[in-house]
Amino acid sequence: MSVLPGAEPFLFDAGPDAPAAVLLSHGFTGTPQSIRPWGEALRAAGYTVSCPLLPGHGTRWQDMNRTTWHDWYKAVEDEYLSLHARGVPVVAGGLSMGGTLATRLAQVHAGKATEPVGLLLVNPSYLTLRKDAALLPVVSRILGSFPGISDDIKKPGAHELAYDRLPLKAAASLSQLWKAVSADLGRVTAPVRLFRSLEDHVVEPANGEKLLAGVRSAVKSEVVLRESYHVATLDNDAPTIFEGSAQFVASLLSPAGSR
Repeated sequence: MSVLPGAEPFLFDAGPDAPAAVLLSHGFTGTPQSIRPWGEALRAAGYTVSCPLLPGHGTRWQDMNRTTWHDWYKAVEDEYLSLHARGVPVVAGGLSMGGTLATRLAQVHAGKATEPVGLLLVNPSYLTLRKDAALLPVVSRILGSFPGISDDIKKPGAHELAYDRLPLKAAASLSQLWKAVSADLGRVTAPVRLFRSLEDHVVEPANGEKLLAGVRSAVKSEVVLRESYHVATLDNDAPTIFEGSAQFVASLLSPAGSR
């Protein structure tokens, strides 16, 4: 299937003198379009920024049901290691499930030369409090999809390029990713900057609480976004995310560092 217009991956190359690189990942059923402005802002701050299109995304929802979280993680890790091969510090980040995948990167590479120097997370997901989620493994064998979860944006006129259906087999795999990442939160020691929307109709506040309570990072902070819903990178508080992200990366590169 051809990729939907606007859903393409991006690489903003700041050149050989860039002091750092940032790997960004989009969310479940979404596309790089949802975080392209974030990437552009970080590129304007002088950093190389890359965002892959996750397998099964950006075409049609049925394609997602042929993939699992292992496929999504591999795409993120491959691009991350490509950035790391440039020989500069790399920060990992993402929106929603993209933040979950970035957290997994920090867990897998903890203590290694390839460990991210920091995590930039916008409304990452690690669990759901919905009781019907327990039925996903069964329901996904019967139904292909439910109505979608895209476009949770407060800003008038803003639009997220994402599927209008929720692929259930893929959603069941996402729940497995949550279990794996939640179990290993204590392996995360990289500095964390969390941006969390006060009103989010997709990811409950318990997700941010779980992250901050579970990681062993000496440096971790939370910025509450009061004028945005879930897709905050396209919402009213986007400038806060962009400016805060650039400042966070710069702090990681300062002589004193953030550790």
